[in-house]
Amino acid sequence: MNSLSIDRAALQLADPAQGVLVRLSEASPGDRGTIVQVRADLAVTEHGVDREELQRRLLEFGFVEGARIELIHEGLFGHDPIAVRLDDMRVALRRRDADEVLFALDAPAA
Repeated sequence: MNSLSIDRAALQLADPAQGVLVRLSEASPGDRGTIVQVRADLAVTEHGVDREELQRRLLEFGFVEGARIELIHEGLFGHDPIAVRLDDMRVALRRRDADEVLFALDAPAA
C-alpha cells in the first residue's frame, strides 16, 4: 500500500456517498470529483506569496467549493506542474499550490 492510499483512507468523509477527501496535490491523472474546500492555511510548504494572497488567487482562478475538477495531466519532471479541468476550463498550477485544494473523489464506476 502506498502513502497516497493511506492518506485517502485517513481522510474518509462522514458521508460515504460523497467519496474520499483528497488534496489536489495528491491526486493522480484521471481522478475527478467536487471541490470541498480551498484554504491557504492548510499548507505546510512555502509558496512565495502570503497565504491570503494564494487563497485569493486560487479563488479567482475558479477553485471554489462545489466546482467539478479532474486532474488531466502532470508534468514529466517531478509530476509538476499539473493540469486540471475545472468545470469548463483547463488550468495549470504547481503541486505545492494544489495542496490548498481539497476535493471529494467521485465513487469508482461499478
